[in-house]
This record gives sequence, C-alpha cells and structure tokens, in this order.
Amino acid sequence: MKKENYWQIGSVCFIVIIFILFAVTTKLKEDKKTERVQSESTLNSSHSSNKKELKSTDSVAELKKEPRATPELNQELLTRARIGTTESIQKLIEDGADLTTINEKGASALLIATQENNIATATALLEAGADVNQQDQLQDSPFLYAGAEGRFEILTLMLDKKPNYNLLNRYGGTALIPAAEKGHVDNVRLLLEKTPIDVNHINQSGWTALLEAIVLSDGGETQQEIIQLLLEHGADPNKKDSRGISPLTYAKQKGYGRIVTMLVEYGGQE
Repeated sequence: MKKENYWQIGSVCFIVIIFILFAVTTKLKEDKKTERVQSESTLNSSHSSNKKELKSTDSVAELKKEPRATPELNQELLTRARIGTTESIQKLIEDGADLTTINEKGASALLIATQENNIATATALLEAGADVNQQDQLQDSPFLYAGAEGRFEILTLMLDKKPNYNLLNRYGGTALIPAAEKGHVDNVRLLLEKTPIDVNHINQSGWTALLEAIVLSDGGETQQEIIQLLLEHGADPNKKDSRGISPLTYAKQKGYGRIVTMLVEYGGQE
C-alpha cells in the first residue's frame, strides 16, 4: 500500500475519533443537564409539599387554640373565685375563662378572691397572670385591697407580680396609708421593707400614713409598733395636715404619751 494511502486512512481515523469524542462529551453534558432539571424538579416538589404540610400544620394549630371565653365560663370564674379551689380555677382558665372579666361592681376574680381571703384561689389566679392593678368601681385593686385589709399572705404573693405602688384608692391613698390606720402591722412592715412605696404620700384628706396611724387609732401597742416602723423608714414627724396640725400636736391632744415620746425622739415638733 502506498504511503499516501496510509496517510489518508490515518486522517480519516483521526476525524472519526474526534467525532466520537465530541458525541460522547455532548451526551454527558445532556445527561448532566437532565439530572439537574430532575433534581430541581424534585426539590421544588418537596418544597411545595413542605408548604402544604406547613399550611396543614397551621390549620391544625388553629383548631387546637384555646377556646374563646364565654359568658358562662367567665361567670363561673367569678363564682369560683369566692368559693372555689385551685383545681377548679385552673380548669376554668384552661377552658378559656377571661382573667379580666368583672362582676356588676367591676371586681375581677382576683379582687374577689382577695376580698374573701381565699389564698388558694388567689394563688392560682396570680400564677395564671391575673392583673394585681385592675381596679373596680370603688377604685379598689387586688393590691390596694390586700394592703388595706390585712391580706398579708396574698399581699406577699403579689409583690412578684409588678404591683403599681403609686396606684391610689378612692381616698387618694396608697396601700400603706389604710394599712397603717387599721393596725395591719405585718402589711406595714412588708410594704416598708420590701417595696419602694412612698412613706410620706399625702391623701385627699391631707394625711400621711403617720398622721392616720395617730388620728384614726386608739394609740395602743399595735399602733405604737406601726408608728415606730414608719418613723424608722423615713416618715416625716413634722409633716402637717391640710389644717396645719402636726403629728405631735395630734398625739398630745389624744393623750398618747408613748407616741409623743417617739415623735420627739425623731425630731417631732408642734
């Protein structure tokens, strides 16, 4: 065979090889493209499925939401606040009873429980988030009432529930003033030692806690202890009332010798 023929055959073979390589490369590229499209399609399908599942889950969650409060549930909560147990209160709350619901006097379940000194019920309501500052038509809140009426255990529980120490009753007084007047020593001590309550706040009558503890009391040992506590915690012995009468003058007029002595010891003047 001539040399030229060998050369021609070699050229043809080379061209064939190049063509085969090109075809194989093209096929590989097409296969990869197909795989990518299929992968993206699968991913999109999965994403769509996930969306559907999420929507389905959301729908289930909507169905599982706590039921809305009903007038019957709310009324039962107010009733149970007075005479109920921890378990009955918890069940009503779980069923959707509204903690802010009120009776015809504007009293919430927590205020009612406080008025009745129902410690177990008050505890359950507080743990569920009942508002200690919600006032009724007489401007009593659970916190103000607990302070004024000697509900020491409930008052203690309320200190961790963000009470408003500047909230005023219908007489313009803080929780401390009626507590001092009515002889609730433990409440007075708790408020003075554990809260930032203003010991020298003046109510609508122009009286501080110190003045009320003198003017509206019998001057006995309980009131003497309260007055001592007030003075120790910064009560002003010279803060006069709206008529210009001092605590010392009132104490002398009422013949409260021991209280007179205490006031003088703390710088009290007429």
